[in-house]
Amino acid sequence: MKGVHFLVAFVLLALALAFVSASDPSPLQDFCVATNDDNGIDGIFVNGKFCKDPSLATPEDFFLSRLNNPGDTFNQVGSVVTLANDEKIPGLNTLAISIARIDFSALGGQHPPHIHPRATEILVVLEGTLRVGFVTSSPDNRLFTKELNPGDVFVFPVGLIHFQENIGSGGAVALAAFNSQNPGDIAISDAVFGSDPPIDPEVLAKAFRMDKNVVHQMQLRS
Repeated sequence: MKGVHFLVAFVLLALALAFVSASDPSPLQDFCVATNDDNGIDGIFVNGKFCKDPSLATPEDFFLSRLNNPGDTFNQVGSVVTLANDEKIPGLNTLAISIARIDFSALGGQHPPHIHPRATEILVVLEGTLRVGFVTSSPDNRLFTKELNPGDVFVFPVGLIHFQENIGSGGAVALAAFNSQNPGDIAISDAVFGSDPPIDPEVLAKAFRMDKNVVHQMQLRS
């Protein structure tokens, strides 16, 4: 009978561990430098990428220079994001972190409403003054917004719509860190009005309480 009890307890423990391990597991090696080349052999495939032989890794695999260089903000929204993720730093693969520099043009440059589906973001302002905010999920849709100056920090919870806008007279710069090697970025307007193939204008007109012709024009511009 004791053997049966031990077996039941062991099975329950195994099930519990299985549920606990349902989220992304911690890496079981020091690092997994990403490479797109499997060298024609069966390689270790982690997070969509092959791992380089650890003995072939170099310091360059963990390095990125010139993140201090300003990005070109001459575009429709007046901002540019320079992302240092696993594509730019192969050694980030499996480490669940990344960082980005965000440059804003003077007075009105913005990172429009968007979502990071795989990461929480923490942002620190280096230069200028930003108005930032995020909106909670339904049914509340509550707006949390704040004016940030150099040295101020703000957090955007994973998966929530958020934005940043330069409200100063000069340019602005911020650094953002993510708890994902590839946080993803879904621009709300681009995704809704610029999908391929387009969403039925009738659907969007009803959802946004807009004239269908206006929706069609927005789809043509996206």
